[in-house]
Amino acid sequence: MGAIGAEPTGLSPNVVPMDTGLLVLVSLALGLAVGSGFVWLLHHASLRGERAVEVIFPSVPDGVDQVIEALESAGVVLDPSNNVMKASPGAHAFGLVWNQSLVHPELVRLVDRVRRSGEPITDELTLRRGPFGDGDIHLFVRIARLGTRFVLLLAEDRTESVRLDNVRRDFVANISHELKTPIGAVGLLAEALDSAADEPEMVRKFAGRLSTESARLARITQEIIELSRLQASDALTRAELVPVDHVVAVAVDQNRVVAEARRITLATGGAHDVDVYGDEALLVTALHNLVSNAINYSPDGSRVGIGVRAVDGVVEIAVTDQGVGIPESDIDRVFERFFRVDQSRDRNTGGTGLGLAIVKHVAQNHGGDVRVWSQPGRGSTFTLRLPEASVDLTPPAPAQAVPAPEHSSIP
Repeated sequence: MGAIGAEPTGLSPNVVPMDTGLLVLVSLALGLAVGSGFVWLLHHASLRGERAVEVIFPSVPDGVDQVIEALESAGVVLDPSNNVMKASPGAHAFGLVWNQSLVHPELVRLVDRVRRSGEPITDELTLRRGPFGDGDIHLFVRIARLGTRFVLLLAEDRTESVRLDNVRRDFVANISHELKTPIGAVGLLAEALDSAADEPEMVRKFAGRLSTESARLARITQEIIELSRLQASDALTRAELVPVDHVVAVAVDQNRVVAEARRITLATGGAHDVDVYGDEALLVTALHNLVSNAINYSPDGSRVGIGVRAVDGVVEIAVTDQGVGIPESDIDRVFERFFRVDQSRDRNTGGTGLGLAIVKHVAQNHGGDVRVWSQPGRGSTFTLRLPEASVDLTPPAPAQAVPAPEHSSIP
């Protein structure tokens, strides 16, 4: 019996009416259609997004990457927002690029000018070396448009050229100053001689000082000539086999009288029968300058040692004194032209300030170098290092560096 108020349907409870099943099928069809439409919309949006990314983040034109990577100088490609799209290793080495941006506002201003005018710009700039350094770098810069959207920046390092120009200017200024002193002294002494013509004792005094100043002037002139010759490309066109023992003996003999006058002992030792290739006169001059320098800066009654050793194809001639030493702040400058650690001492001894500069250039022209060890109050050791002549009497290739001898190992 059916429930009160219910109308019999004559169907089982598990049977779904026809209109309900049709509704389910229609819903599934609609769902598939909507899903397909959604997927199409996503794909279309993705394509539009990729095109938008290409506009926002444009790629560098074909071939530019390879050109930038091949540059030894600095090369940078910038996008419309001045972001660095590509930079050569040189641009990073010079400190022009950091965090995908140009470091220097001066470069950014030039890039903006090129964008506005469309015309290339060439300029020379002095910039800080990197975002944190204090050193300067001198660049020859050219900036131009690359296509319609990009800008290409090329920079050539002129730092060394500028440095050499400054050195030449300083050299001329130093020569003018150094020559002015003895020339002025000669003129004053000549006037003094004229006014003291009736006083034989004063004449002898002024004549002695005149001889001293003229000798100093001649010495400066000669050393300038030697230094100029050393800087010539053909300074060693006639290199010969030179016995180091002979170089040491001649240099010591040239300084023996001055050393004996001050009771300074010149002690030699070390390896014998060692040969190098080079110019004997220049090598003698270099060693003479080192020994003379050691004597000038040593106290009376002290000792100067000249030691020779040959290690791994390198001949080392070390000159050690027991003098006042060199302050650490001056170590890197002792080979500069006209530089003097003690101005008053060099004035009194007639030093020109060119001796160690000549030593440096002699060493370089012979494929070697010169090194210095010093401590204030403990003296100094200057070591002239040269390639040893090979057994088959052919000039050797530049030898690898070996540690400089310890101060205590020199005679």
